Amino acid sequence: SPTIMREEKNKYPVRKRTRLKEYDYSKNAYYFITICVNDKSEVLGKVENNSVSLNDYGIIIEKKLLDLSERFKSVEIDYYVIMPNHFHCIFILENESDKRKESISNIIGAFKSITTIGLHKMGLSDFKWQRSFYDRMIRNEQELFNIRRYIEQNPLRWELEKENPQNLEM
Repeated sequence: SPTIMREEKNKYPVRKRTRLKEYDYSKNAYYFITICVNDKSEVLGKVENNSVSLNDYGIIIEKKLLDLSERFKSVEIDYYVIMPNHFHCIFILENESDKRKESISNIIGAFKSITTIGLHKMGLSDFKWQRSFYDRMIRNEQELFNIRRYIEQNPLRWELEKENPQNLEM
């Protein structure tokens, strides 16, 4: 019945839209990206003495992240940090005007797919990324500097943010 359908729909949380509706995510820019492991499971490594020690799963994530610029010629990885349950990075997107433009969503979709398959093959069969990702187009040099510093210092804040990794709010 329609009433049951309506109740079923409402049992899922209403997600805040993080994407700008009219924005062209293939636009050349620097993007700050955060992707979290589903349920914030700490499966990629651990933080000891204020630095990250990646395990085999985290090493695969790092390798696939760095391989993105081979797969997508329009993207370059700037600063990044892989934490036990999430990672932050800066993508530099430079699409050539005469070629098919890649978008941040396509690149991250491919990355999530490749890494999920890779970790499943390694035996982490229940691995999943959180459904979406956080992104922010970096607007100026000061913001770029602040975000790079935030990425570098992320392991230092691990104990403070462990229960609730926060995205950078500028």
